[in-house]
Amino acid sequence: MWIHEKKNWPNFIWDNETLASLLAEARHRQGRLLGKMEVLGFPIRQEASLNILTTDVVSSSAIEGERLDTDEVRSSIARRLGIPLLNDKPVGRDVEGIVEMMLDATQNFEQPLTAERLFDWHAALFPTGRSGMHRITVAALRPAEAGPMQVVSGPIGHEKVHYEAPEASRLDAEMTTFLLWFKADLKLDPVIKAGIAHIWFVTIHPFEAGNGRIARAIADMALAKADGTPNRFYSMSRQLEKERKEYYKQLERQQKGSLDITSWLSWFLSCFSHAIDNAEDILSSVLFKAALWNRINQAPVNERQRLVINRLLDNFKGHMTTSKYAKIVKCSPDTALRDIRELVARQFLIQNPGGGRSTSYRLITAEELE
Repeated sequence: MWIHEKKNWPNFIWDNETLASLLAEARHRQGRLLGKMEVLGFPIRQEASLNILTTDVVSSSAIEGERLDTDEVRSSIARRLGIPLLNDKPVGRDVEGIVEMMLDATQNFEQPLTAERLFDWHAALFPTGRSGMHRITVAALRPAEAGPMQVVSGPIGHEKVHYEAPEASRLDAEMTTFLLWFKADLKLDPVIKAGIAHIWFVTIHPFEAGNGRIARAIADMALAKADGTPNRFYSMSRQLEKERKEYYKQLERQQKGSLDITSWLSWFLSCFSHAIDNAEDILSSVLFKAALWNRINQAPVNERQRLVINRLLDNFKGHMTTSKYAKIVKCSPDTALRDIRELVARQFLIQNPGGGRSTSYRLITAEELE
């Protein structure tokens, strides 16, 4: 018997006492991270959020086995948020769609979640009306003619059914109940709400495809409300991708289990804490950039030097040379060499081993800056 076939579905229960310490610890870590980011300037916070949103979109698709071009995702998000990029890239419709959904969920987290809004998200995810090679019903609940929605694995003829969703005739009522609950002011902690919404939505599985990505967007919407800001400084989807095997194991166990979701929420809170702890990895380049400019601005560099340093910070390929410097800022080789020597003297650039025509330079590292 699946969880949605239980007599009291969808009246979930959980043990607040069991979750209390996990929630308090998660919220403490969240507060420390947000406080750390708050003291940084707006441009740095904006760039940090861009990095996290990019990671979130790429990771949410990767969980489903879809690999997106990270540079395309970053370009799409940056354009929509009005953030200038040195290396903008053309973006495909598949990327634009999931970016549009994720930004709507996180930037407009105070707006109500409605059926129409979910249909818009679904249409954005599948602009061609297909999932892979298969035509699907888009921007509408899955129809009865699509057949039972099952999560299966294994070779044809020997499939293992991990889960079967409610039949199509139940979906209108199921989604009405879910959306009313999500809208209601239940005095429920938003992080707990994110965990409940996630398991509830994927259990209903209202669409023919895209349910996992939409469930994660709904959870991110609740987490943005928990943060109290549209800026994203940690990625839940990245953590779920890292723990992908356990993630699916937890979903399957709960969907085959009872309406007591304490175990699922405990795991979700643990995953949330890990996401915050691991945010440092994603934010390290942004935090290094902030620290570097703080050091540089004690005695500001000229505009040519500023441009080159920003290029080096923006995933510059290879090392800097006098000729590359001159080409980037459109100056003479003598001026380029003079600028470089000043940056070397101030220890912002480090000369690589070798000399003569092969002389090259690299940017100081975070460890060297300390």
